[in-house]
Amino acid sequence: MHNPIHFCGMTKIPPMSKSHLIQKYNVAAPRYTSYPTVPFWDATSFHAERWIQRMRSTFQMTNSTDGISLYIHLPYCESLCTYCGCNTRITVNHAVERPYIEAVLREWKMYVAQWMEPPRIREIHLGGGTPTFFSPHHLELLIQGILLYAEPADAVDFSFEAHPANTTAEHLQTLYDLGFRRLSLGIQDFDSRVQEMIHRFQSVEQVERVVQLARNMGYTSINFDLIYGLPLQTVTSVQQTIDQVLRLRPERIAFYSYAHVPWLKPGQRKYSEADLPAESEKLALYELGRECFVAAGYEDVGMDHFALPADELVEASRKGTLHRNFMGYTTAPSRLLIGLGVSAISDSWTAFAQNHKTVEAYMEAIRKGEWPIYRGHVLNAEDESIRQHILQLMCTFETHWPKALPLTSDILHSIHGMQADGLLDWENNTLRMTAFGRRFVRNAGMLLDARLQRSQHETNRFSAAV
Repeated sequence: MHNPIHFCGMTKIPPMSKSHLIQKYNVAAPRYTSYPTVPFWDATSFHAERWIQRMRSTFQMTNSTDGISLYIHLPYCESLCTYCGCNTRITVNHAVERPYIEAVLREWKMYVAQWMEPPRIREIHLGGGTPTFFSPHHLELLIQGILLYAEPADAVDFSFEAHPANTTAEHLQTLYDLGFRRLSLGIQDFDSRVQEMIHRFQSVEQVERVVQLARNMGYTSINFDLIYGLPLQTVTSVQQTIDQVLRLRPERIAFYSYAHVPWLKPGQRKYSEADLPAESEKLALYELGRECFVAAGYEDVGMDHFALPADELVEASRKGTLHRNFMGYTTAPSRLLIGLGVSAISDSWTAFAQNHKTVEAYMEAIRKGEWPIYRGHVLNAEDESIRQHILQLMCTFETHWPKALPLTSDILHSIHGMQADGLLDWENNTLRMTAFGRRFVRNAGMLLDARLQRSQHETNRFSAAV
């Protein structure tokens, strides 16, 4: 039974001026988990040896100070969620678990062999797919195999993504005993009609069970992933979901805009654009969520993210140490991120590398003892400068240029246009997003995206900004 609905004092449809801005700026835009974004990587000059050279150099410079971050991609799911944009493999055959874990550990040993000292692990994140598709025993083998060749940094952040419907007490206890203190639950929406449309099912009771189990064990941070803009969502249905979320009071909430890209994800063809909220309605859903989260004591931290005041994300945001990478926002600004598993992306700060995107190609490369890398990018001086500015925008909503670095007339014209619309302030070579303009930080990033500008705005690979 849903709790009584409280609309947090907002209007259902935004004022006409806001609607006009949404229509103007609701263009295809990158999410900027990297710069350059993946579609604009220069693959022609890339080969695995260049990645290994850059990776090894960064390790030598930063391992003893920052440590390294690990992202491990576990792609398997028992059923397809149609909204999902991740690289997944759908199967109910759990015999795939052990061979995949063994392949990931062999890839890890290939990296360890490149280093002259044990890696100091600052961060591990298990993503997917559905990490809790794997049995607790196999997850234990995975993490023990990783830690066998490493040592923990002074402060560690181990986290994993979990499906509330298949996460057991044994999953939670096993990972807790291995050092995990944070989990992220994919909620998306509690409305039964929406769940049927997106083929993602979990009840409020299942989520509450996992939350209580985790808190009783000692987990210190729980994140809920929610999505606005899904098919059949309304202000009323989203408010009902938010009511239940706030009752459970997770430490963090990620409130993502649904990315409708059926040309990339055919599963999204289960519904059409007619089933999705209109642009103004979608903004109303975001405004509803934002207002309710803030009214409940959460702080706006970065793009799409909210956290309680005592959470480390808020502290990092206040200190200006918040970082963003392929795992999203993090308090661990490691300059070396190693991605293990199919489709995982690694980042050495001056280069990127992505693994094969199919399980078969990845497993075959590992079997042969070859690096399972199929594409990447080595950043040039321009890339490194732009990357830093876009990263600062995504993490602090502002960035500053030395006067010795003039901007082109086209960029300045666009900046002045967003300033006239009240979305940003531009003064003394400092660009700062306004409170309302934070919703359009992806658009501000596009102004600085030289590779996107030179491509004449070929953005059909990206989802809409709002």
